[in-house]
Amino acid sequence: MRRDPMPIDLSTGTALPPQPVPDDAPRAIVIGSGFGGLAAALRLSCLGWRVEVLEKLDQPGGRAGVWRQDGFTFDAGPTIITAPFMLEELWAMAGRRLADDVELRPMEPFYRIRFDDGSHLDYSGDPARMRAEIARLSPGDLPGYDAFVKESDLCYRLGFEKLGSIAYDTLGDLLRASPQLFRMRGWRSIHQMVAGHLRDPRLRIALSFHPLLIGGNPFAVTCIYSLINTLERRYGVHWAMGGTGALVRGLVNLLASRGVPVRCNAEVQEITVDGGRASGVRLASGERRHAEIVVSNADTAWTYRHLVAPTHRRHWTDQRVDKARYSMSLFVWYFGTRRRFDDVPHHMMLLGPRYKGLLDDIFRRHHLAEDFSLYLHRPSATDPSVAPPGHDAFYVLSPVPHLDSGTDWATQAEPYRQAIQRRLEETVLPGLGAEIVSSRITTPQDFHDRLLSFKGAAFGMEPLLLQSAWFRPHNRSEDLPGLYLVGAGTHPGAGVPGVLMSAKALESVLPSVKETRRAS
Repeated sequence: MRRDPMPIDLSTGTALPPQPVPDDAPRAIVIGSGFGGLAAALRLSCLGWRVEVLEKLDQPGGRAGVWRQDGFTFDAGPTIITAPFMLEELWAMAGRRLADDVELRPMEPFYRIRFDDGSHLDYSGDPARMRAEIARLSPGDLPGYDAFVKESDLCYRLGFEKLGSIAYDTLGDLLRASPQLFRMRGWRSIHQMVAGHLRDPRLRIALSFHPLLIGGNPFAVTCIYSLINTLERRYGVHWAMGGTGALVRGLVNLLASRGVPVRCNAEVQEITVDGGRASGVRLASGERRHAEIVVSNADTAWTYRHLVAPTHRRHWTDQRVDKARYSMSLFVWYFGTRRRFDDVPHHMMLLGPRYKGLLDDIFRRHHLAEDFSLYLHRPSATDPSVAPPGHDAFYVLSPVPHLDSGTDWATQAEPYRQAIQRRLEETVLPGLGAEIVSSRITTPQDFHDRLLSFKGAAFGMEPLLLQSAWFRPHNRSEDLPGLYLVGAGTHPGAGVPGVLMSAKALESVLPSVKETRRAS
């Protein structure tokens, strides 16, 4: 029997004895420790696999890592937590309660959307407050808003509850789901759906922008993603006190309680193959690790393009990977200020003068425009632990084209940051420049070089209708037996709920532990 280092009970600070893992349990290697990889590792462990997680970076979390500098804590990636029941399910599998380890603080309103003309909408989970906001901006659109809510509820029931955790392993899975796809009229874009209900251009933006949170263009992504609206209204938008990294630490601790190690600074350079099956991995150090199955939480396109030799790929060939359409990338500026800006809410969207034209530049023309729309995150509005006393922590995110734009970010990053700073000073953060005491940036080049995201795309393949469900890279590899995929690049897609659901879908296509032990 093997035992791993003692985990810590996050609620009491005391050590917990890890559960022993039988020596004859089949081995599973998980590449990457993002939310999808950590969730997959926990589920595998609970199914009886002997699991090891290998992480390239010096900390777990992948894109949900944490930057700490100058007394500030900056979440590098996701900041909005929805569908907390999916996290609660993982904690319950490990015999604990999420609330024992992490405090999720509900946001109300969820976020403020500031339009370029200076007007705004406070996007709320309270039905009465939300209808009052709609009426304040465009009273004649109230009936249309009610109709939109009804249709988004349908998409939630059919698209999330019924179809979200299906692995779409075979064409039959797609055919069985087709009646629901037709009921949702999934061939329409979400912007088309919203425009069919509401007339005010500001409300059309406010109710259709959600796919941008998972890397999709609202003018191209299927209307099925209106389910995000219902998901937020039903379960809220939350902040994890201490930052999203607190959830990562909690999941790592759950794995430790089950004897599952998470090895950092362990970059995988190749998925090895023996007898036509994935047999383990080779690390950048030259070390080889054997396993009966390999689960990749690395970027899916990167996994196929760089970790699986072309001789083992008849479906996801280099040409097919290259020709797929990929999500936008992100420019993120993290900064801390010596004073507080208490008029700024926790979450804010600052829209620029263009909407469709800017999205065309980002997704179709791959052109870095001079204007932008921004997501401004001020976690210290809710959580004083992320900044020194009297200070504010921020990050501001600008959607930008992936690396097909040809932008030389080594020279363009600072001018772009300065342009964002000027925009913030002109709108919601007057005098910002004189108050900055901490700063760092992430560019599309960082997504490529550090996070190994193909083309520097922040969310994998764009969630178009013909790049979703069965058409998306499968949770069980179409090319290599023994290889499985979780995370943003596989089904169902990006976002914290999406990658957690990919780990749940994984369970339906895994071989059983008994079958694998007999085969071994």
